[in-house]
Amino acid sequence: MNYTNHTNLPQPIFKALTHSDYTKGHSNRSVSQLIDSPRVQILRKEHDDQITEDVSDMVWSVLGTSVHKMFEEHQPDGHIVEERLYAEVDNWVISGAIDVQRSESDGSVTVLDYKCTSVWSVIFGKKEWHKQLNFYAWLVEHSKDTSVSKLQIVTVLRDWQRSKASQDSEYPQAPIMIVDIPLWSRDERDAYVRERVRIHQEAEFSRLTGEDLPLCSDDERWKKESTFAVMAKGQKRAKRVFSDRQSAEDYIATQSATNLGVEERVGKCTRCEDNWCRVAQFCDQHGGSEDGDR
Repeated sequence: MNYTNHTNLPQPIFKALTHSDYTKGHSNRSVSQLIDSPRVQILRKEHDDQITEDVSDMVWSVLGTSVHKMFEEHQPDGHIVEERLYAEVDNWVISGAIDVQRSESDGSVTVLDYKCTSVWSVIFGKKEWHKQLNFYAWLVEHSKDTSVSKLQIVTVLRDWQRSKASQDSEYPQAPIMIVDIPLWSRDERDAYVRERVRIHQEAEFSRLTGEDLPLCSDDERWKKESTFAVMAKGQKRAKRVFSDRQSAEDYIATQSATNLGVEERVGKCTRCEDNWCRVAQFCDQHGGSEDGDR
């Protein structure tokens, strides 16, 4: 990974933002890697020395790390903090660092994860959180022979606004919130873990044998569906927006105005097109190439 400093941040800040103690330990894949696209993971490994990131884009990640460290320093008895667990699946060692394991009175464990995130993430939820914490639950049960009874995320909301909280009861009412994550059944967790390992192993084999990498799914590309806006001629703001053209046309048929039309707003793959994926330039699915050209 190469770092740029386009905003000319002072060197102490540059060093702080680029410093990382992260390691996945002696494992083939970490949980965060396994729940992600195998295509992305392989391309990141192959092009690590060509990937560039500006340090200003790393502020929120470093803030999240700082929040983790602060909370970890003040844990009471009955809490296991920042423990990396290992388990073997189909000849691969997988690992995950769990922020907190809290012992309950019945002998079970509650798995907690800290996240510095956006209000949007709490309001709408993130599929990745469900996958990650249920993977952690599987790790706890397989490496420690301990049952997990609950999954929670402690969210620190970096863009929380008091004024919006006072005006909207659906808005998070505090800048730090606990989010309960549904605990899948043991069979569901086991099937998911083994499926993710299989997918990543097959992708590795494909690369070794010269075959094409598997494509990223729509979810992995953060694809937004196309929408259909009812527009009045000469206006920039839509009167209504629908998920399909027929609904938009049906709406127009109920209106007396004669200057209405349907404008298709083509959905896009946000992760790829808005520079959230650091290997997009090397990805032929997105239109990049092995040497980074598009």
